[in-house]
Amino acid sequence: MQEWFWKKNPGAKVIVLDKLTYAGNLDNIKDLRSNKNFEFVKGDICDSKIVSRVVPKVDVIINFAAESAVDRSIQSPDDFIKTDIFGAFTLLEAARKSDIKTFVQISTDEVYGEIIEGAFKEGDSLMPRSPYAASKAGADRLAYSYFTTYGMRTIITRSCNNYGPFAFPEKMLPLFVTNILEGKNIPVYGSGKNSREYVHVTDHCKAIELLIGKGRNGEAYNVGSGVEKTILEMADLIISELKASRNVIAFVTDRPGHDKRYAVDTSKINSLGWKPVIDFEKGARETIKWYVEHPEYWKPLKAKLEQFSKGFWGKEGKK
Repeated sequence: MQEWFWKKNPGAKVIVLDKLTYAGNLDNIKDLRSNKNFEFVKGDICDSKIVSRVVPKVDVIINFAAESAVDRSIQSPDDFIKTDIFGAFTLLEAARKSDIKTFVQISTDEVYGEIIEGAFKEGDSLMPRSPYAASKAGADRLAYSYFTTYGMRTIITRSCNNYGPFAFPEKMLPLFVTNILEGKNIPVYGSGKNSREYVHVTDHCKAIELLIGKGRNGEAYNVGSGVEKTILEMADLIISELKASRNVIAFVTDRPGHDKRYAVDTSKINSLGWKPVIDFEKGARETIKWYVEHPEYWKPLKAKLEQFSKGFWGKEGKK
């Protein structure tokens, strides 16, 4: 972030509000905390008292906060409804009362549901198929309602799967990499042929920064790369890079409502001058290498995750 954001936006102040749940990690921002223009506040976006103290200090709100693990949403959908929808509401209300200039809601391509052929455009119907996706769709449309009802400047991004360093190790890429490094199997749902589109997290962040300045009020923007990979293709890439045996793949019972494919049309944001610049193959290999070289980062998180999720992953990889 420091390498490009403050260079492009000298003097900008960034405040991070984070509850630090099981997936929260202060190490993710340790390089930022010495910057005089950076502030960290521990707090829950559902807590209106804390939110109302922070929001008046800023001009722009970017709501990344969410419960985001689909498997967990199947087990505990109430947590997702609370954080993803009520949390967004709490932020939107504080933004409305403080006359915030711009509110950016980070949504997801999963709000569209699955698509077998072609790619979703922003005007397509939202047909979420998991409690997680439904909670994100709710927040997506709630943000839009604050534009239509109150005139708030709202921008929505619907990004495909993000990858890159510092991702929490319950996410697929770091889970597969770290499992192999630990001598464990990697769990692959069903046939492994479910397809996802991937964009580097830095490219997504640059899209957000662009939209804050150039995005049209009340509009949603797809963020994607056009690079699609099945879960098996991702597993094979990681296995090849780590020089592991393909025997590490453990096929497990598919999860309920597992979407077969996501894909988004990005012509709308492309017209504003954005396109991903990080080549997927290069970016993926650099990300894998990062996890190999930083066991001090992920090992404590895996231990924390295993304690928090005791019994979640069974002998075959899925409870």
